[in-house]
Amino acid sequence: MGRDALPAPAGPDPGRPDARAVFVTQWYVPGRAAGTRLLDELADRWRAAPPPDGLLSFHAYLSTDDDTVLVYVQARDPEAYRPFVRSLDGAARAEPVEYRPRRGVVLASSPRPPGSVVVASFDVDGAERQDRIIESVLGALDAAPADQHRGMLSAHFHASTDGSRVLNYARWTSDEAHEAFLAGATRRATLGATGATPGVRPIGFKRYHLHHALDLHPVLDPPLDRSSS
Repeated sequence: MGRDALPAPAGPDPGRPDARAVFVTQWYVPGRAAGTRLLDELADRWRAAPPPDGLLSFHAYLSTDDDTVLVYVQARDPEAYRPFVRSLDGAARAEPVEYRPRRGVVLASSPRPPGSVVVASFDVDGAERQDRIIESVLGALDAAPADQHRGMLSAHFHASTDGSRVLNYARWTSDEAHEAFLAGATRRATLGATGATPGVRPIGFKRYHLHHALDLHPVLDPPLDRSSS
């Protein structure tokens, strides 16, 4: 497992059926100490003011290169997020990018929580390009032999509501497994799929480790229908 990877908690389930929206916020920090202070501040703000029922989970991460803090919030009711965070103080009020969960693939299971989360982003020209790049990358993953993405547990794609972004939230067993993937054929195939899609520009990726988790509500049963989102 990579440096400072936490054995627990497990982090969010990016495929949970009642998550109608995801809000992602990032901050750049000058180093690990500053990043840890910001993570603690954000988690303290959320714990001090219990979120409304429409919010499902809060998870906060520090990148493995210690320069980026990321918060990933799942919501059952997209309208519940902004009024809540505007009631908080400090950095917790920052404006997020709002996404809708789209498609995902589970490639492997593990008895242990993910040791690494890799978040890759794409700048895209509208909803049609969002759909096309998601299908292209998932197609490349589906076509790849299992030994070409060993250690990859899942990949879940999100499309921003303004049509300008696609985010891939991928769970890995370890940082080392992702590093090995970067040198392999499946990585080259996914890059090829991206390069062959006009109107899509990769922004890049970062590896993250989980530092704080608030699971606010259990998964609803039966799941909500996302088709109207």
